[in-house]
Amino acid sequence: MKKIFFCCLLLSSFIGAQKSIQPYGVTPSERQLAWHDVEVYGLIHFTPTTFENKEWGYGDADPKIFNPSQFDAEQIIKAAKAGGLKGIILVAKHHDGFALWPTHTTSYNISKSPFRNGKGDMVKEIQLAAQKNGLKFGVYCSPWDRNNPDYGTSKYLATYQAQLKELYSNYGNLFMSWHDGANGGDGYYGGARETRSIDSSTYYDWINTFAITRKMQPMASIFSRDVRWVGNEEGYAAETSWATFTPGTPLGKHEKIPGQPDYPEGTTGTRNGKLWMPAECDVPLRKGWFFHAEEKPKSAEVLFDLYLKSVGRGAALDLGLAPDTTGRLHDDDIAVLQAFGNMVQKTFSKNLAEGATIKASNIRDEIHGTQTLLDRDKQSFWATQDDVYQADLEIVLPNEKTFDIISLQEFIPLGQRIEGYTLEVFTNNKWGRIYEGKSIGAKKLIKLDQPLTTNKLRLSITKSPVCITLSELGLYKKASL
Repeated sequence: MKKIFFCCLLLSSFIGAQKSIQPYGVTPSERQLAWHDVEVYGLIHFTPTTFENKEWGYGDADPKIFNPSQFDAEQIIKAAKAGGLKGIILVAKHHDGFALWPTHTTSYNISKSPFRNGKGDMVKEIQLAAQKNGLKFGVYCSPWDRNNPDYGTSKYLATYQAQLKELYSNYGNLFMSWHDGANGGDGYYGGARETRSIDSSTYYDWINTFAITRKMQPMASIFSRDVRWVGNEEGYAAETSWATFTPGTPLGKHEKIPGQPDYPEGTTGTRNGKLWMPAECDVPLRKGWFFHAEEKPKSAEVLFDLYLKSVGRGAALDLGLAPDTTGRLHDDDIAVLQAFGNMVQKTFSKNLAEGATIKASNIRDEIHGTQTLLDRDKQSFWATQDDVYQADLEIVLPNEKTFDIISLQEFIPLGQRIEGYTLEVFTNNKWGRIYEGKSIGAKKLIKLDQPLTTNKLRLSITKSPVCITLSELGLYKKASL
């Protein structure tokens, strides 16, 4: 009897081991998984630079010019929400050094302006409006400070770290801490009016500076550490885009952060990179990051295309929002955000593959069957057996459907595994290839040149170094305005 029990125990252990899928390569942290879920968020630029009609402030603007008499945090946040944005990052301090909160670290702050009679805290107002409307909140605090007289000296680091500590302490749970790659150059510097150069790999002591973020805001993804800059400010990632990345210099005290322009692989990522560091695709809604009356916002069609080329390539879309001198978003911006949000919502509200029968050439077990591909649950997934690195999925729809977008999602907690795949449709009694790709990752949105009508498709995973995982599959028809 003992022998039978022991054999059963061994068999049970063996079956359990077989069902356990091992991660492949580096995998996302809890904070990075939460970041992936946001997908689209905004970056608000609003400082005295707005009132100077410039893109970058020099650091010498009189705080008294910062007087947005109709500032309305709710108006800005509600417009962002209508656009489908799920998070907001406020530029609490840009390169001009002007702080939008009543900081103790510098006199160049909002308390010296007429805003709220010197009693205002714009960071708090935006945070509370975001919280009220269900958006996540983050902060951008520029390391470069063109106003501070200590910038470029050993004294400034303590000031910058103290600013981060204030922001981390007083504005709730942050989903991002954003650190720009622009560093050093000409500035006001307390009236010195000179050029100051620093070595960005050592000057900010990033290891210890980011340790403050980790301790005080453990769920905040750091732009330039948890998330990489995509390498352009045009809002798109490469067609083949990997969430893993290897920075150009080793991680350590002497580290150039991947938010600077000398990272040519930012757009594509690095296959089998050393870090899970997905791309953020940042782009202003208008031409510039700050409001300029002569500029117009991008159209909803352009924004939708950028959505497909950012979120639809496993990255995130970070859309720059710029209040005007009244402190509100312009009506044109609100209208475009509303149209863009409607287009995304209407396009993806109905998965045309629902009700389909999906046959797989290989299934790991009952838990990881094809039924998981249509359940709208990213936590469930289809998987193959350990030694199966290629597989086919045949999708048979209840009736013919017309679509022009195909959506695929890997189960990224186990890593980015798939390296090659093809898509075919069955028309005129034969299979015809419509797409061939390499990366899928968190989400892949494939936009076809023209709509197709069929009741049968085939997805062939042609290359994977380990067993395959796929969590979601969808067919959609782009909505018109």
